[in-house]
Amino acid sequence: MKTAVYPGTFNPITNGHTDLVQRASKLFDHVIVAIGVNKQKANTPATEKRVELARKVLAHLDNVEVCSFDTLLIDFVRQRGADVILRGLRTVADFEYEFQLVGMNRALDPGIETIFLAPDEHLSYISSTLVREIASYGGDISRFVHPLVAEAIREQLAAQT
Repeated sequence: MKTAVYPGTFNPITNGHTDLVQRASKLFDHVIVAIGVNKQKANTPATEKRVELARKVLAHLDNVEVCSFDTLLIDFVRQRGADVILRGLRTVADFEYEFQLVGMNRALDPGIETIFLAPDEHLSYISSTLVREIASYGGDISRFVHPLVAEAIREQLAAQT
């Protein structure tokens, strides 16, 4: 069975992320959306909340699992018996950083492959950072995230004021 791990902070999970998971679910027997803790990103909603939202958004995909992790990615991939790390590429700017990650991950475990997928063109400009920024100014994010995610962001922002 081919298992792919799609890691990220998913803060928040966007329609671009969902598109990549849907694409991956057709290519792999099992896809693990692994929501990690990034200690360098401030004001991140609790990991449990991000996992809950991703599970709801991706519930229609039978071969997709959503969980959290707080370890080195390569260790998590090994623990789960996966052989592929899935990464999304939206723009050329993403490539340089992602290419560095590939090199580091290969150095740590050359048996684990990294595969890049691009979202549908009409989703390629969406980033979690931009969604958070638009929401923070009261902008409409409904075109960029699932309705449940938009509501959760509105509630989070309301609780901060």
